[in-house]
Amino acid sequence: MPSQRSFLLICASIVLVVCVQQGLSIKCWECRSDEDPKCGDPFDNSTLVITDCTQSPQLEHLPGVKATMCRKIRQKAHGKWRYFRSCAYMGEPGIEGDERFCLMRTGTFNIFLEYCTCNSKDGCNTAALPSFAPSNGFLAVLVPLLAWRFG
Repeated sequence: MPSQRSFLLICASIVLVVCVQQGLSIKCWECRSDEDPKCGDPFDNSTLVITDCTQSPQLEHLPGVKATMCRKIRQKAHGKWRYFRSCAYMGEPGIEGDERFCLMRTGTFNIFLEYCTCNSKDGCNTAALPSFAPSNGFLAVLVPLLAWRFG
């Protein structure tokens, strides 16, 4: 039976590998409600394929910048709501435990814009409100720890 110290070292290594892997890539939903009504709220991803943002094209006006977050834009213009979901090249991730960071703007002629970015988990640009789901890293540590402690 391995010692407690070696077990903790193995668990820490697993967490590090999982977190580094997740930090390098994120998968986001990509759609527009003016092309697909299922892209609106409530969001229906039953006919969509999630996009690996590492495969997103390099932007000419942002050389060297990679998509590392997801984005959701909710826009109301002339009384009509539109939703846009995609990989994001720039923006702020969630702060202090919030899953996402949002900016809201209003303008003349009844214009409203909510721009949210997140990098907390794959597909984080789905819902209007943050939700809790355990990460793969959390599960990778919890399961072996419980098996060792209670096994």
